[in-house]
Amino acid sequence: MIFWNETRSLNLLFAMITATDRTQLNSGIGGTKNVYNWNFSDKQYRIVYETVGAGKPILLLPAFSTVSSRTEMKGIANLLATQYEVTVLDWLGFGESQCPPVDYNPVLFQQLLEDFIKSIFNSSIILIAAGHASGYALKFAQNNPDIISQLILIAPTWQAPLRVMGLPDRVRNGVNNLVRSPVIGQGLYYLNTTPSFLRFMYKRHVYVDESKLTPEFIAQKHQITSKPGARYAPAAFVTGAIDPVTNREEFLQLLESVSMPVLIILAENAPPKSKAEMEAMAELAKVQTVRLEGTLGIYEEYPEAVTEAIQNFLTT
Repeated sequence: MIFWNETRSLNLLFAMITATDRTQLNSGIGGTKNVYNWNFSDKQYRIVYETVGAGKPILLLPAFSTVSSRTEMKGIANLLATQYEVTVLDWLGFGESQCPPVDYNPVLFQQLLEDFIKSIFNSSIILIAAGHASGYALKFAQNNPDIISQLILIAPTWQAPLRVMGLPDRVRNGVNNLVRSPVIGQGLYYLNTTPSFLRFMYKRHVYVDESKLTPEFIAQKHQITSKPGARYAPAAFVTGAIDPVTNREEFLQLLESVSMPVLIILAENAPPKSKAEMEAMAELAKVQTVRLEGTLGIYEEYPEAVTEAIQNFLTT
């Protein structure tokens, strides 16, 4: 899921990241919560993940966004848990996982995904990824075809908001550094991220049905943006620092290179530029495509329809 308007100004993009109130994070999918202590570059980081159900293992990867959390996958996870063992993680810098001020980049996240899968699972798995996580899932599947039996990409994206706007690397890197700064960055997040603005962004790009954006729902999302240190990873996301690939051709080559069956769930109401990328993916002969009502938050807003498409794919 991406909080952005492809036609709005840069100021609105700042609002995608976090406020600094220290509230208790509201998260969970109703399963067993665990901690994976990840060692990377001579340091250890706390990665929270949760497992529910029993059966063949599935790993669900949430999309990167300001409010990225495993809770977004709760509906899908619980529906799949009637037949599968479903694990959902919080990426480093997001959700309940540790949010250190590290250099968030593709190498870091690709290594996290590889280490996590090889440490947690001892058999082949079904891999399901949403949004920007799709590129990381594809690269892992390409390099580890014996571990991934089937691959499902939900509303897949690969380019960050500022990259879509056409901003050069120098500007995007400058924005990333600015929002990471201890005073100006925190101030920008605090001033721009409010429940009313989160609701506005959900209405524009993330949910189709505005009636679902209740005060309680928005309050839960706002809690996620309020976690100390939560601005660092989203800043990297918004500015393109964690884009898994650099262009459409590279993403399509990844799709064509994997050997296992691939399903793409295309969000019919996605923003035009995001949908254009999904349409390009759907044109590949090797992928199966299902088109469903929904936009960038389709997996959270319409879990029943998304899960039905997933189950049909897994059983054929």
